[in-house]
Formats: sequence, structure tokens, C-alpha cells
Amino acid sequence: MDGDLLRRFLFERWPVRGHFVRLDASWRAVIEHHDYPPALTGVLGEALAATVLAAGTIKFNGQLSLQFQGPGPVRLILAQCTHGHAIRAVARFDGELPAAATLGELTGGGQLAVTIDEEQRNNRYQGVVPLDRPELAACLEEYFARSEQLPTRLILAATGEQAAGLLLQRVAAGAGASIEDDPRAIAAAEDAWTRIGLLAATLRPEELLRLPCETLLHRLFNEDDVRLFEGAPVFFRCTCSRERVSGILRSLGEEEIRDILQERGGVEVNCEFCGRAYAFDAVDALRLFAAGNQPGAPPGVH
Repeated sequence: MDGDLLRRFLFERWPVRGHFVRLDASWRAVIEHHDYPPALTGVLGEALAATVLAAGTIKFNGQLSLQFQGPGPVRLILAQCTHGHAIRAVARFDGELPAAATLGELTGGGQLAVTIDEEQRNNRYQGVVPLDRPELAACLEEYFARSEQLPTRLILAATGEQAAGLLLQRVAAGAGASIEDDPRAIAAAEDAWTRIGLLAATLRPEELLRLPCETLLHRLFNEDDVRLFEGAPVFFRCTCSRERVSGILRSLGEEEIRDILQERGGVEVNCEFCGRAYAFDAVDALRLFAAGNQPGAPPGVH
């Protein structure tokens, strides 16, 4: 019932909000063209669920990205979600990975960058935290504490079939609820936040992946009045295009493209996200460098 939906909920009595997401078909579409080891599949699925949850907490018009880079065997994890909840993700790794490994073991440390690209304003916001915790949820809780000044609790789980996450945030109680005005109300809200976090920590991965959202919230918070809103669809969509690939080829330079043509007779580029192949014969490839065809995109994942 809750597959491929982002659902928002509020605690009626306490300044706490939450989001729940479960990715089914959209998650399977993300990894359909990849053969990731189980440990990396789990981490990538958690990263994508967390990206959708993070996108649900802010207002923006563009794309939110979570990017993990480190010196470990997993060189890159990139998960993206637009304001309309279109998702995609990719990972790069070297060699064989352990059957069971934490995020810290896979990346060898490094950093997590959370980037928001606004389409219309042409603005970019980025926050960076070190990958100094063994699990993704703890790293992201640190990001929210540093960059958003919002106490946050995250529960994440993923398999090759599903990815899911639960996010809870302690928000401002309102203009009239300050310590000077009513310290008892503030203390009660803090106690409630601690209790809600402890209850969330009892959630098992199989419950997060299988239970309907309404059932899950009742199981955790049956003593609280929780208002659950309608879900917003989440879906897989890749933004690759022949035009973007052409820009990447231009950025390589005509000399390098000529070398590839001499060796292979043509140029083929496969999108890392969706697996789609873009083929350029010698005429098409060299036409990219003709006068009037020079504008292009910088190299990178597209």
C-alpha cells in the first residue's frame, strides 16, 4: 500500500514532524542495470531512501544530491531526488567487497556532501560532514544537527527488493513556547522528543520494510496523536540525453575523440544511472567539433 510513496506526519501535541518512505519498483529500477555486491546494495538503498526523506524536509525547486566519497573500495555513492520526487543513484567500487560491511568500512572514511541545486535561481547550497560514523543514519543525523540545527533521528533499511526510511525531526515549538514563557512546556517537549527517539530505535529493519506506514506509526507511537498525510509518489527517472553526452564528448577534446575513433571506429557512451547506450559514428563524433557545435557540458556523471 505504501510502495513508492513519501508520507508526511505530525505529532499533534509535540513539536515533532516525520517522514516515511518505502521504495519498491522505483528502487529496483535504479539497480536494474547494475550488479552491486549485497553490502553496497544495502548502503546505496539506504542512501537513496535518505535522499528522498531529506528532500521531503525542505522546500526547493531542483535537485537534492547525497554524495559519498572516500579512499575505501567504494569510491563514490551518489543518490539524487528532485523536488517532484524523481530519483536515481549510482555507485563506483573497486575489487571485491566484504559480504557484510558498514558504510565506514566501504568508503574508508572521507566525506558526505549534501547538495541542493535550484533550477530557476541557479543557486547551489552544499553542506559537508565527515564520514566518521560506521552507519549512514548517524552521519546524516550529524549533518542535520550541523547544517540545519534540527535534532533528527533516522532509521534506514534496504535489500535488493526494497529500501525504506523513517525520519523524525524536533522543530520549533512556536513563538509563544520559550523557556522564559513556559519552561515546563519546553521540558515536556524535550522529554517527548527523547521518548519518541527511543521508541523509533526499537524499529526492526523487517518492520520498516514490510509494515504499512499507518500500522508502523501505531506500533511505535500509539500513546500519541499522530496525523498522517496522503503520500506523494516517488519514481525512477534518468535525466541523461544525447545532448548531455555530446557535451561530455566535447569536453574530452577532438584529439582524444579521434584517437578513440581510430581504435574503435566509433564512440559509445553508456549512462551510469540507467544503462542507456548512446552511439556516435565517426561522422557524428567529429561533427561535435564543427563550428557552431562547441558549447558543451563539463565531464562527470550525467
